[in-house]
Amino acid sequence: MARRRKNRTHVKTSAEKSDGNPKSFVIKHGQVGSSLSQLVRDLRKVLEPNTASRLKERTRNKLKDYLTLAPALHVTHLLALTLTPKAPSLRMVRLSAGPTLTFRLERYSLIRDILNTKKRARSMGLEYLTPPLLVLASFPPPSPTTPPHLALVMKSFQSLFPPLSPQNLSLSSARRVVLVSYNPDRDTIDFRHYLITVKPYGVSRRVRKVLEGTTASKSSTTGGLLDLGRDQDIADFLLRKKGEDGDGYESAASSASSAAGDDADAISLVDDYVGRNNKRGQKKAVRLDEIGPRMELRLVKVTEGVPGKEGAVMYHSFVKKSKSEVKEQKKAHAEKAQLKKQRREEQERNVARKKEKSDADGQGDEDGSDEGSDEEEGGEDDDEEGAWDEEEEISEGEESEPEGDDESESDEEEPPQPARKRGKR
Repeated sequence: MARRRKNRTHVKTSAEKSDGNPKSFVIKHGQVGSSLSQLVRDLRKVLEPNTASRLKERTRNKLKDYLTLAPALHVTHLLALTLTPKAPSLRMVRLSAGPTLTFRLERYSLIRDILNTKKRARSMGLEYLTPPLLVLASFPPPSPTTPPHLALVMKSFQSLFPPLSPQNLSLSSARRVVLVSYNPDRDTIDFRHYLITVKPYGVSRRVRKVLEGTTASKSSTTGGLLDLGRDQDIADFLLRKKGEDGDGYESAASSASSAAGDDADAISLVDDYVGRNNKRGQKKAVRLDEIGPRMELRLVKVTEGVPGKEGAVMYHSFVKKSKSEVKEQKKAHAEKAQLKKQRREEQERNVARKKEKSDADGQGDEDGSDEGSDEEEGGEDDDEEGAWDEEEEISEGEESEPEGDDESESDEEEPPQPARKRGKR
């Protein structure tokens, strides 16, 4: 029976291949508290869907393990949160050659903290199926006087999110916004996360409730419908002032003040958007609702390379060096890199020499085995030369004796062997 050949059952799909978008790992490094662990999960939600949202860290995992695994999974960024004696720290590593940016977390708020401050809870889920839009604000424009580390921070955050292409962007995929703004007074970077919401324009809040409906709660039995049990007419609901149960009606001024936005906030939808009655060409008001997390970052250090293979320090907010010290530091790093290169070349030469030696020893063994086989072939040739030829005639005097005589002679020549006695042990 022929052996059954096993075929490959798992075919690499297009989703598993690299699509060019940046991918990231967000991890916690070392012993951190529950708040920082929750912040790690919140940052993963911000970077979805291009991040490992279900990555499990173990205590025995080292930072080197993630750096080794990242290239095989096409991961381009590594964000590591650690807890130092002074304050929490965030390291943003650009794989696989660097640089590495180290931030100090001055203040931060979790997603649950932001949502608890709102009057109405909002359910999240479908918003995280598409990447957010990045907005950089209050950074100084590129110029000879602009600090180089600020330009590097801008490029680092830009490379963390997919590039924005207005020609290929679908309007319904723009659901979230990440705002990274620079505060020159405090020399800090503010990180905010918003949800894009679209509201009807030019109508009061009660009319919007009629158009959009209400959010169905667990205790509600109306299923998202308006409760008009206290009103005799729809006009009582639309024109009644807030907090009044009688027949009072709101004025035109109060109705206009409750309209969603003004002409500056109104836009015309160029395509259909998510939500009820958000059709193409309609005039809508756009709002940004903060959903968290919120962070205030201070840049501490920028180094070349990745952790474990760090190079020169490009910027440090607390340590200032003179030009001569910077020159000596670059010289020391160059000598260190040259020494590492020489050691690597020497190791490669040693490996090549050992390989050649092992190949030569293997060739010698093969030559010895070939000589032994040649000798065996030569012995077989001798046997063939001494063998009788079938066409050769035998004379009468050369006839062989009977086989019985040969057997008797061999018996006489070979003396009987004495039997061995087995002694007791």
